[in-house]
Amino acid sequence: MEQKFMVRTEKGLSEAITREEAINKVKEYAHQGIEAYIVSEDEGERIKAGGNKFNKPTWS
Repeated sequence: MEQKFMVRTEKGLSEAITREEAINKVKEYAHQGIEAYIVSEDEGERIKAGGNKFNKPTWS
């Protein structure tokens, strides 16, 4: 079974899609100047259940 991903933007989460589709969506959003993040389907469901709270990744 293929793993599914979701794309998170400030407006919410996408439906579950393939890895390639998620990468393409993030690239499209980047061209539009919109921040978008790829999360696993499981993480996306946790974000939805938690009231759409999303902690932006930080790199140290």
